[in-house]
Amino acid sequence: MSVMINLLPWREEKRQRQTRRFHLLLVAMLVLGTALGFLVTWLYQAELEAQRERNRYITEQSRQLEADIREVRGYEEDATELSDQLALFQTLQNERVKTVRVFNEIAQSVASGVIYQRLSRRGDTLSVTAEAGSDRQVSEQLRRIEQMPGLGVPTFTDVESDSDSARRVFRFEVNQQRVTPKGDETADNTSEDGIQEARNET
Repeated sequence: MSVMINLLPWREEKRQRQTRRFHLLLVAMLVLGTALGFLVTWLYQAELEAQRERNRYITEQSRQLEADIREVRGYEEDATELSDQLALFQTLQNERVKTVRVFNEIAQSVASGVIYQRLSRRGDTLSVTAEAGSDRQVSEQLRRIEQMPGLGVPTFTDVESDSDSARRVFRFEVNQQRVTPKGDETADNTSEDGIQEARNET
């Protein structure tokens, strides 16, 4: 007696199981791929946003740095202008002290019987026109000028007799000596301080 076994239903069921398994595996792969795609996209977007944030920070810092640079340049310009003003003030101060000293020395150098008629200055050169009663007074006046520490050796120009009297009118030029005032001198320095300083530094 033979037994007949029909394997077709079992094979069909196996085939169906394999098909379902394949479909499930395919769906799982699709779901996993989609999830991975979303994850990669999200990471990329997060990284991109972080980079944009860094770029915005760098741009803001660059603007701040440029503003600071402009401010520093403004300070430098102000400092340069202030330095120029201080230099000009110092120059004027030195000129004032030097002028006071020169006029005091000129006044101290006047010999007896000599009268100054005209005094002018061009740069460091003083041009003087004076009147004296005799040639001896002219010589004495030139000697006294030469002895002043703030003045150089006078250059005698000419002498002529006044037509209305016996007095002599003579002219000479003298250069101021470059005596630098002390840095702590102020505008209120007296003429004696200026003279003493010139004598110390000559």
